[in-house]
Amino acid sequence: MKTIRLLSGGLVATLLASPVLADDRLQQVIADPDRPEVMSERDPFRHPYETLMFFGIQPDMTVVEISPGGGWYTEILGPYLKDDGQLIAAHWNMEGDIPDFYREIRARFDARVADADRFGEIDVIAFDPPELARLAEPGTADIVLTFRNVHSYMGRGTWNDVVDAAHAALKPGGVFGVVGHRLPEDRQQDPEADSGYVKQSVVVGSVESRGFRLVEAAEINANPADTADHPNGVWTLPPGLRVPDGEDQEKYRQIGESDRFTLKFVKR
Repeated sequence: MKTIRLLSGGLVATLLASPVLADDRLQQVIADPDRPEVMSERDPFRHPYETLMFFGIQPDMTVVEISPGGGWYTEILGPYLKDDGQLIAAHWNMEGDIPDFYREIRARFDARVADADRFGEIDVIAFDPPELARLAEPGTADIVLTFRNVHSYMGRGTWNDVVDAAHAALKPGGVFGVVGHRLPEDRQQDPEADSGYVKQSVVVGSVESRGFRLVEAAEINANPADTADHPNGVWTLPPGLRVPDGEDQEKYRQIGESDRFTLKFVKR
């Protein structure tokens, strides 16, 4: 009985210690001086530590990142998961009809994450729903994440396909984490989200209608200074700063990055 009690106590201690270890590791990865400065300088706007901890990430998880773009979050997720977990980067389909600009970004991304010493073995796959809509082996992912991409898939009419793909990839009770540019609820929603902004209620409604339950909506990435009515949409703000000729760029720089919803769903 004494042995059983000792084992049980050790197990409890391990379970209690795990989140603390994960916190420390995540902080170390974010603070790593080898992380590109052009990315780390966005931390005050994107709050990567708080955001990833809100989604419940642990270093031994299988995590899918949808449309990682230039790899801003991949620079954190890859090193964090490389020893004990697995990162699947569901990126643009290079065989598809995409602009040369996107091809250049994807090529730089592929070259960067090929550094296995830093990133481990990231599984980079083509994701182009509805034709290429598989994110992982069904029911194997702990977390599926998408950052600032909802508007893109709405513009293509494939957002529901993305949600379905996340649902298929996740384990029962797995987390679907969504961060996006937030349109105020009293505005009219453009179905194609050309401005980049999307109502939080639209996202919640679409995701909950496809087999998920909203657990919590956080204000981690909120920015009350963003009025969401800029001449070139969300891209008027940093880091893009696509400001019309003759307008003061500094005005938009002072606003900061967009107001964003941060939504945690679980698979029902």
